[in-house]
Amino acid sequence: MKLFTIIFVLLGLSYSFSQSTYTAKDKEICKSKFDLAVEKKLSEKPVNDVIAEIGKSFLGLDYEAHTLEKEGKEELVVHLTGLDCTTFLENSLVFARCIKSGKTSFDDYQKELTKVRYRGGIIKGYPSRLHYFSDWIFDNSSKGIVRDITREIGGKPFPIKVGFMSKNPDKYSQLNNKDFLEALKSTEALINSRSYSYIPKKDVKSIESKIENGYLIAITSGVEGLDIAHVGIAVKMDDGRIHFMHAPIVGAKVQITEKPLADYLMKNKSQTGIMILKPLEP
Repeated sequence: MKLFTIIFVLLGLSYSFSQSTYTAKDKEICKSKFDLAVEKKLSEKPVNDVIAEIGKSFLGLDYEAHTLEKEGKEELVVHLTGLDCTTFLENSLVFARCIKSGKTSFDDYQKELTKVRYRGGIIKGYPSRLHYFSDWIFDNSSKGIVRDITREIGGKPFPIKVGFMSKNPDKYSQLNNKDFLEALKSTEALINSRSYSYIPKKDVKSIESKIENGYLIAITSGVEGLDIAHVGIAVKMDDGRIHFMHAPIVGAKVQITEKPLADYLMKNKSQTGIMILKPLEP
């Protein structure tokens, strides 16, 4: 058994034990984040500042899309060698929560990632993953992980009408399963029955002082059937302004915007505004 494990690690192959998939490199990166936390005494900082510090440790990492889309049974996918915007945000949050709670084993990390990524923190097939970020916000607010402060700082009603996934099942291999497709349609209907708020992008500068370092930012979409176009982390820079740390697009790397968030938003016509999430202490 020991020889088998050594060969597995040397080849860099993925493990798939107990509903999770990862590589030896993923475990190594996980350990490096927890080592960084000890070195910088991150556990003594507020959770939002820890999120920002962990996010910065990913700067320069390649954007990689579709890392969670695997064939077969739904499993927790740990993939830290490349991130998209959502997995960047999720992992920064998860590492920060583990650090703050003093639970820093690889198993602890996997448990926290499962809690954040899946509805109710339980893997029950493909539909249990929080595919729409507005659903992610609702579920993680219910679990006491984040608090959506958008409305209280001046947000206006955001009429969400999601449906992109169910109307484009050919883009998602798992939606060949009719039961999954029907379950997703039910989830979409539930999302559309909820009330959400957003800050129109023209108003972001006026409420910027209410956004703190390490808060989570969801950029709302004007595309029919979608709710959120992009996500990332607020970072207060030396200019005193809030900038946006994110994994932008294929071919780019995790980065912090040169311009403040309010200015960054104005360059994309399909992005209509933002939702702001305050991370809660674990």
